[in-house]
Amino acid sequence: MSRRRKKQNHEEHIDESWLIPYADLLTLLLALFIVLFSMSSIDAKKFQALSEVFNEVFTKGTGILEYPSPISRENATVLDEQEEQDDKEKEEKRDKEIDWQELVSLQKKINTYIIDKKLNNNLDTSLTDEGLLILIRDNVLFTSGSDQVRKEDLVIAKEISDLLVLDPPRNIIISGHTDNVPINNSQFSSNWELSVMRAVNFMKIIIENDKLDPSWFSAKGFGEFKPITSNETATGKAQNRRVEILILPRN
Repeated sequence: MSRRRKKQNHEEHIDESWLIPYADLLTLLLALFIVLFSMSSIDAKKFQALSEVFNEVFTKGTGILEYPSPISRENATVLDEQEEQDDKEKEEKRDKEIDWQELVSLQKKINTYIIDKKLNNNLDTSLTDEGLLILIRDNVLFTSGSDQVRKEDLVIAKEISDLLVLDPPRNIIISGHTDNVPINNSQFSSNWELSVMRAVNFMKIIIENDKLDPSWFSAKGFGEFKPITSNETATGKAQNRRVEILILPRN
């Protein structure tokens, strides 16, 4: 006697476990598109931070929605401040480069004047960390032991003043220097006093130029204490007796 199998009516349950990794994949793709969209405005440091987060996600298996915010407000503030500081430093560097090029151009202009006036043995220029330095031998302007610019050299002093008319203006320091031979006359008791008065008197002639503002200028005297060469020879002493004009950088 054959048995007829009874149909067993039952509902088949579909396996829906594939939805979980599919949802995670969509989440990751969404996050990826957000990152790609924001890359146009995010800086390198913030991108590096995000990169480290995603590397952590993919290597350690942490769900993207479970991961904390990659950049806290405090860190974002620090990064913004660092970015502002970097921009400021770049701007300062650019300004210094422009300033330096202006000094180079000014040096060429003064060197042309020196060549045209055949003053190569009396005037010299150099660019230093302090600025543009114009060196004037004392025998161009003064007689021995005197602080007064010679009348025949007033023309040179006034022509130099024309070279110092700058746009925009710069601060300028005029300094006097002597050799180490002691001086002791009725007017000066030391080389220091002589160097100061030479710088001051030369500066007075310079600022007679109506195009120059006296507030840009200052005078110093160093006596024999800042020689540029040895005082052991007559040539060395002559080089150390000088007046210097220092044109300062703006920054």
